[in-house]
Amino acid sequence: MQVTRRRRRDEVRSGPPLRRLGRRRPLATAGAVGLALALAGTAFAQTTQFGTDHVGQVTPHGQVISSDQYIAPYGDRLVLNNGKIMSSSVSPDGSHLAASVTDGGLAMAIVNLKSWKVQQLVGNSASANLRIKSNDVGQEGPTYSPDGKQLWLGQIDGYTRFTVNPDGTLASPTTVKIPADGPKHALVGEAVFAPDGSTVYAAVNGQNRVVAINAATGAVQQSWAVGNAPRDMVRIGSKLYVSNEGGRPAKPGDTTINSYNTPVPADPVTAATTTGTVSVIDLGHPAAAVGSIDVGLHPTALYAKDRALFVTNTATNDVSVIDTTKNKVVQTISTKPWPEASVGYEPDAVTLTRDGHLLVTLGRANAVAVYRYTTAQEPVSYVGLVPTDYFPAEIATVGNQVVVSNTRGIDARRPVNPAGHGTHDTTSSLQRFTLPSDRVIKSQTAKVFQQNGWTRGAVDKANGASHAKPVPVPVRLGDPSTIKHVFLIVKENRTYDQVYGDVRKGNGDPSQAEFGENVTPNQHALAQQFGLYDNTYDIGTNSAEGHNWLMQADDPEYTESSAGEYERSYDTEDDALGHQRSGFLWTGAQAAGRSVRDFGEFQQFLTKPAAASWQNLYCDSKNMASTGQDTAYPLVSSSPIPSLNDVSVHGFPKFDTSVPDIYRAEIWKRDFARNGPSSLNMFWLSSDHTGGPANAPAQVADNDLATGRIIDTISHSKYWKDSAIFVVEDDSQAGLDHVDGHRAPIQIISPWAKHGVVDSHYYSQITMIRTIEQILGIHPMNQKDSAASPMAAAFTGKPDLTPFSALPNRIPLTDGLKTPPPCGVDSPAPQNPRAAAVPAPKVPADKQALAAQWDTWKAQQRLTGPDAKPDFANPAQMNHFTWYETHDWTKPYPGEDKIYAPKDVPGAYIPSAENDG
Repeated sequence: MQVTRRRRRDEVRSGPPLRRLGRRRPLATAGAVGLALALAGTAFAQTTQFGTDHVGQVTPHGQVISSDQYIAPYGDRLVLNNGKIMSSSVSPDGSHLAASVTDGGLAMAIVNLKSWKVQQLVGNSASANLRIKSNDVGQEGPTYSPDGKQLWLGQIDGYTRFTVNPDGTLASPTTVKIPADGPKHALVGEAVFAPDGSTVYAAVNGQNRVVAINAATGAVQQSWAVGNAPRDMVRIGSKLYVSNEGGRPAKPGDTTINSYNTPVPADPVTAATTTGTVSVIDLGHPAAAVGSIDVGLHPTALYAKDRALFVTNTATNDVSVIDTTKNKVVQTISTKPWPEASVGYEPDAVTLTRDGHLLVTLGRANAVAVYRYTTAQEPVSYVGLVPTDYFPAEIATVGNQVVVSNTRGIDARRPVNPAGHGTHDTTSSLQRFTLPSDRVIKSQTAKVFQQNGWTRGAVDKANGASHAKPVPVPVRLGDPSTIKHVFLIVKENRTYDQVYGDVRKGNGDPSQAEFGENVTPNQHALAQQFGLYDNTYDIGTNSAEGHNWLMQADDPEYTESSAGEYERSYDTEDDALGHQRSGFLWTGAQAAGRSVRDFGEFQQFLTKPAAASWQNLYCDSKNMASTGQDTAYPLVSSSPIPSLNDVSVHGFPKFDTSVPDIYRAEIWKRDFARNGPSSLNMFWLSSDHTGGPANAPAQVADNDLATGRIIDTISHSKYWKDSAIFVVEDDSQAGLDHVDGHRAPIQIISPWAKHGVVDSHYYSQITMIRTIEQILGIHPMNQKDSAASPMAAAFTGKPDLTPFSALPNRIPLTDGLKTPPPCGVDSPAPQNPRAAAVPAPKVPADKQALAAQWDTWKAQQRLTGPDAKPDFANPAQMNHFTWYETHDWTKPYPGEDKIYAPKDVPGAYIPSAENDG
């Protein structure tokens, strides 16, 4: 669906007029320019080919999505408007495909491959044709029995077993339990049937073991210890092969990082896994020791043909070929089609066609890599790439047809709410085609390169000592920049329309402006002074993904594939499996000789005194600001990643909505006064997540004031002349946007930023990270930021040193508190003659019982305290609650005609993907 809105021509209500950058060009012209640039092999990668196109727009190159890519899949497409596909399997007779799904209120969709239609929906929501207890799903499966009469769906504590009807639909769901081992749930991976169907072998991912289950009774008959995080399995003769995503068990002396209460061998700097293994179980001799074969990192999918076993290694971006007669790797196939970057393609599924083509899905490249294959020992020959939809994750052959399951389909474009889009409006898709000739594949390869922005010279590095003149964003990596200090301020969850929908010069929808100028006067003043960016996108659906995109320029395959349950880990800061082997933004800065200081970002642990309530920290903030004293309530925030913990300011707290952001700003201000800035300074200001003791407008106002004060301090310091401040949301999941749910507010604040403009170029979190890398000389981390274009158009060679002066809040920061602070409630005076005084919120009498139900719901959402979890709450419910608070319980959520109780919210059945237990 393409969304267009007439841009308003009125002037912004105050301040100088904004200049608009990026006039919309005809699509064909924009595409032709992008193609010409790509063929020219210019120094910057050419994601600038998007021009001012927006997400959801269909262009001659394909549909624009939020991850700096076009999609235009080869063959036929079937869009599933039922959430993301986590995994899929084809029935033995090739007539049906069972797909486990998430983020749509369901657990599974059954697709009739002959009619090319969804035939049945399974889950615990009203939209399901067959109801089951829980919508959580594992990383692998579902699995059909050899005769096609049963299907087993992996879930947190075992399986749900179904009978398959003659028409392919499912019936008679039965729970098959696998007991928890202390705090470790089963989190089952792949299931494999014995040839006669009597036994099911289950990869028990959460307990690092494989079990044999009686298919009739569900009884566990035997157990084998394997490697860390067993995931996929295949049976070859009497041998069972298991991919261990976390590699081998740790040995004495290993450096380890935690993964679901298991120490996993990991690098002390990148915190990424350092081993990958395939376990071998001899079913003919079940008491024999389990064998192990070393393969690449993060082995995931397995596929067996004749005496060859193919293993996709998502972190090393290759495929191991094992000769199963020798249990030895005899060939390693590179899946790195673009020479500019060696990681980030994420091969995640593999199969062979009848005519000897090896097909490997490249999840993050939206493509299938095609190779000619003869035998395990003979090297394959690369043919080319076939384009897919967004994030292909499974591939199978059905006769002469290839069927691909694409996890994210056409991006978050599910038609749910007529008022706008949200990040949880996720789709998925199936794609089928007959493998074309080599000539056609080669032409499609060029298309994949263009859709990903892969060009020659994308990472152009300076050779030796550079004599180039300093510019804000150097063309060559390592050339000097006029900017020495970068500040990256990460906020929580807002869409562009929620914050800037009321700015009439931008492409906003005023009806969606939840936190307009009265709530966020500083953000509006910053946009007026330094520029408004109205076509910029976050990539992730939620915080687990969003912080990864900012710190790793990617959301690694592990996090993508575990979204169906998020029980093993949601905050992958604390999980070695969630870390890419090329490191993080801060490790790249350190490798480039830059200093780093972290204020809460990517932190996992928090301790604080019992007396450190929101109210006391609010009063402490006021005292620190007026007296210059240090905090009376020292907090300690830390990271399990040694390289981050070493550069962190531990008194700056991580996510906890019972900590005001103005407190965080005061903690930073003291460190800034004592130590000055580092080259890279990272912040997590999370009050705009909402859900804390104060109400939603008060928390967003707190976040706005803290941001304004930090920028005020920097811009009035001696460091201002060579500083740049990037303000970004981790994701934009907490509301609607009329263009796309991934569109988010950003700010670039610097003497070197163009002032007073409206910039409508397509930008994303990835292009922002690439800009920071280019300024500081940080080598890009993977193919995504290597392909991204720095935001050079947002900067100027003529600095404007005018500082920014923070504006007082208009919304009382203490609104909504059940208990007032000991220093009194906040009572800001109107600071702008145009702005009327903001009345104290009051719940109407006829809505007080409803508001009380929401208060009860809120108390269960783990939004505050040391164990607070970002986005623990059901997203649909959280967004409605925030809207109701913001509008004083008088206005229904956009697109709806009434105010709902928590249990009645449309979409409340969506499983909380952020629920990590």
